[in-house]
Parts: sequence; structure tokens; C-alpha cells
Amino acid sequence: MSADKTVVLVTGGSGLVGQAIRTVVEEEKSKGTGDPDETWVFCGSKDGDLRDKGQTEALFEKHKPTHVIHLAAMVGGLFHNMAHNLDFFRENMAINDNVLHVSFKFGVKKVVSCLSTCIFPDKTTYPIDETMVHNGPPHSSNYGYSYAKRMIDILNRGYHEQHGRTFTSVVPCNVFGPHDNFRLDSSHVIPALIRRMDTALNDGAPTFTVLGSGKPLRQFIYSLDLARLFVWTLRHYDSVEPLILSVDEEDEVPISAVAEAIKKAHGYTGQIVYDTSKADGQYKKTASNKKLRSLCKDFHFTPFEQAIQDTVDWFKKNKEQART
Repeated sequence: MSADKTVVLVTGGSGLVGQAIRTVVEEEKSKGTGDPDETWVFCGSKDGDLRDKGQTEALFEKHKPTHVIHLAAMVGGLFHNMAHNLDFFRENMAINDNVLHVSFKFGVKKVVSCLSTCIFPDKTTYPIDETMVHNGPPHSSNYGYSYAKRMIDILNRGYHEQHGRTFTSVVPCNVFGPHDNFRLDSSHVIPALIRRMDTALNDGAPTFTVLGSGKPLRQFIYSLDLARLFVWTLRHYDSVEPLILSVDEEDEVPISAVAEAIKKAHGYTGQIVYDTSKADGQYKKTASNKKLRSLCKDFHFTPFEQAIQDTVDWFKKNKEQART
């Protein structure tokens, strides 16, 4: 980044990834390793409704950002997505169009938006990479959300071609960590297992049931690792082409290994059983991080078991304030 004063606005700043970026930036500041010319502003939904163009403009007028990390989105669990695909499409399209157009209008130098691996075609070959985003329809269950996220890539290309702007995007694999959503009706697999096993432990339950066979494979990235990569992308990645932010392919783990790691972190001594009458979902969604590794060769990911232990410890300490 330039030597000029830099103001980084983070939309969706109160969520899992936003909180992790805040932690990383504060760590840098305390160690004196950050950029002293950077000011970071973290905004949540209470600071302005990004679906509304006027409120989006007011937010930018107030903070005058030079750079934006765009995390804000309307999100929900599988069944909520299935019942409201139109709402997910329209609301996310409005949020993304407003944030990028107002960024353009206010002369923002760089925007890094967050996509999701669910945007990739439902029928594809593995590992998936950055060139495959638009190769076919996404899964029908969440096509509204997926297509709205894909359109960020289209907008980025348009702003670059017509106006020379560096608006880009990153595609993380499954994220987990402190400040996750631990609500059982809408949480992802790791926070749901952490919350449910905490209850089993407190109840002295002799068995713990995992829904499905435990065989599907997933890549998981610790939120603080993802946050460090977001900050690196903002400072060093200048292409408008998307960039997958994922752990290595060999770090893909079966859900059964996730359950065992959470059991160890909790100190739960009961037996894990698998309810194979429940659906497994997609067997694998392997993403390639070859491009990331070529650009950021020395990045060290937190070992999975350590990241799980840290997340369980955070949940136990913050149970009253966590999103449960």
C-alpha cells in the first residue's frame, strides 16, 4: 500500500471473519508490526443497512475509506436458503451493488470482497480452482445466494475494464473459530458439534450422535489464518481475478476426524456414534490453493487440532455472549 494515510472499512465487521481481522490487526499493532499509516474501521448492520444506497453512502461519507474489505451478506442455513432463494439473490445483489458502486463513487483504491466455495458449479471436477467459477450452475439448494456472490466477480471485472479499479475477491473454504455462530438452527458443522458436545458433556451423556456417516471430506480454515490472508490480500494482491484462500488439499479431513478433535478438546469421554439414516450432503468440495501458495509461499496454517482446541476454549469462556 502507499505511504498515504489508509482507511480500511470492513463491512460485516461484527461477524466471524470481521472479528478475526480485528484481532489480527490489534495483534500487529501491539507488536509494532502493522502499518502505522492504516486506520481500520469495523462496521456491522447496526451502523447502516447496506441494502439501502443512501445509508451506504452515509457510511462512506462518515469514514471516507481508501480501501474496503467487503464481508457483509445476507446468510442462512441450508433450509432457510432453500425456502428463500429469491430473497437471498435480491438482498445480496443490492448489498454488493451498493458497496461496489459507492466505493467507485468515493474513489476507493481497492476492494476485497468475500465469496464462498458454494458458488462453484454443482457438477465439476476436483480440485476446483479460480478459473471454474462460471463453468455451470451452482447447487439448486442455494442458487440465489450463489449467483449473487458470482455477480461480485462480474462487477469487479466491469469496474476494472471501464474504470481501472482494483476491485477483487477471495474464496475461502469452510471457516471456523472464535465469534462463530453457535445457534443450532443455523450454524455450520464445527460450531454445531462444539455446542452440542458441550451439552452432552454437561449432561453426562454416554454417547454423542453425529448426523450422517462422518465420511464426507472438507477443508477447514481457522478464522485467524483467514484473517491474516485477508490482510495480506489487501496489501499485496493486485489482480481482479478471484483468489481461493484455503488450506492445502492434503489437509482435507473427514467429518469423523472433526468430531474426534472436538471430543478431545472438550475432554468428552463418551462414545461417538453416527446416524447413517441422515443425509451426508456432498462427499467432497476440494479446492486448490496452488495460486495462493505461488504468491504467498511461506504462509503457515494453524494445525487443525490446535485451532479446534482454541475455538472450544473460546466457546466455553464466552458461552453467555456467544451467538447461541
